Amino acid sequence: MQILAVTVWTTCCICCIVEAEIFTSIEREVVQSLKEYIQAEESKLAAVKRWANKLEVLTHASTSDPEGFLAHPVNAYKLMKRLNTEWSELESLVLNDPSHGFISNISVHRQYFPDEEDEKGAAKALMRLQDTYNLDSESFSKGKLPGQGQNSGVRYNAFLTVDDCFDMGKTAYNEQDYYHAVLWMQQALRQMDAGEEAKASKADILDYLSYSVYQMGDLQRATELTRRLVSIDPSHQRAGGNLRYFERLLAKEIREMVRNKQDLAKEKPIQLGTYERPRDYLPEREIYEALCRGEGVKMTPKRRSKLFCRYRDGNRNPRLLLKPMKEEDEWDNPHIVRYLEALSDEEIEKIKELAKPRLARATVRDPKTGVLTTAHYRVSKSAWLEGDEDPVIARVNQRIEDVTGLTVDTAELLQVANYGVGGQYEPHFDFSRKDEPDAFKSLGTGNRVATYLNYMSDVEAGGATVFPDFGAAIWPRKGTAVFWYNLFRSGEGDYRTRHAACPVLVGSKWVSNKWIHERGQEFRRPCGLTEVD
Repeated sequence: MQILAVTVWTTCCICCIVEAEIFTSIEREVVQSLKEYIQAEESKLAAVKRWANKLEVLTHASTSDPEGFLAHPVNAYKLMKRLNTEWSELESLVLNDPSHGFISNISVHRQYFPDEEDEKGAAKALMRLQDTYNLDSESFSKGKLPGQGQNSGVRYNAFLTVDDCFDMGKTAYNEQDYYHAVLWMQQALRQMDAGEEAKASKADILDYLSYSVYQMGDLQRATELTRRLVSIDPSHQRAGGNLRYFERLLAKEIREMVRNKQDLAKEKPIQLGTYERPRDYLPEREIYEALCRGEGVKMTPKRRSKLFCRYRDGNRNPRLLLKPMKEEDEWDNPHIVRYLEALSDEEIEKIKELAKPRLARATVRDPKTGVLTTAHYRVSKSAWLEGDEDPVIARVNQRIEDVTGLTVDTAELLQVANYGVGGQYEPHFDFSRKDEPDAFKSLGTGNRVATYLNYMSDVEAGGATVFPDFGAAIWPRKGTAVFWYNLFRSGEGDYRTRHAACPVLVGSKWVSNKWIHERGQEFRRPCGLTEVD
């Protein structure tokens, strides 16, 4: 019994000692955890303060001149990115805090924030502007845009950080757009090499960049970049495999060159940033983008001397007798005219007021089915306005009829469109071609005989209406309208009228248009005797 008692006591003591050690260990960890918690709370508070200070600066700049601030494409992209990505990080940071009011508030508003698709769309818009207006990544990252002066980026703090450039590159990479992935990963690397701090690591940038360069066909440069990556992170498994693969391909190329007796010394390595943009589905891409930049316009001084301006009274239309419309020739053949003072500021504001609540992603009519659908080549928001929903719309419709001499009874509704930063409508025809017989069948009003386009805003940079076939560029002027015929008098389509709305570089472009159809024009625009009358 005595031995048993001792044994039990010893066992109890061991248990107590072990428990004591466990408890003290737990207490030590709890205290350490408490210290880490306090430190984390202080760090979190400091981080939130930094957020608040940064956002106070940004919101001061944006709220003092919201339209001007968001007119800069870099600010528009960073706003999308900030609301989609960075505010989520702040939300995660504060979630452990008992500040339920803030969490409730941000959670309620979170449903209205841009999502990942919106951020991706904003990134693509920047790349679209970069291509169209020949903007290099470095100038773009500093916010320097054509026509904006040297300090345009400083005005609204429109800069792209290393992480911004890295995210741009990732967006392109994930879309298998290796051309833009190279441009933006290179820019991220430049800024990091210049000493800028970032969350992204140099290894991450080199990983994306090296493979993108390989996809662009520059094996030598891809090998060099991968070697640099391995030197930074020798344990990087993918880099090691890629390097062995690249080196085998490179050795094979060298052997073939030696076999073909080519002079290796004459082979010039491709330098960073010299890759050509791959050709895409649009045959007139280069002409279209040159016109958007104001290059390649084919209006000679001799032809320009034959363009005139006049007063248009609509064949003595009573509504135009006292105040005829001012008309200017924009182009001679095909004939395109511009009407001055076509809309007043009050009318423009009323049209925008009616349209804004209904703006949705703009659609195009499917040529095979006639159904309206969205398309990647048209990036804008639009709304359709009935003539009887406001006197202003009825008045505008009547004015279009008076000036053009064409009935609008069979025309489509007034379409209002807003092109924000990067908004565009790539080259297209307004009329349906012979291989699209059902495009407007459901309307029962024939083909689109003419287009009447109101410009409801000035655009700080970009946003021209261009005609690649004959080299015309028409620039937005608030309150004016342009008009052209899509069909010859014979009813045949005028294929020269293929046109585009260039991407908006800086600002916001508002337009409204009326597509006028054939039915009802029989006596207003009689048929011609030949195919091209």
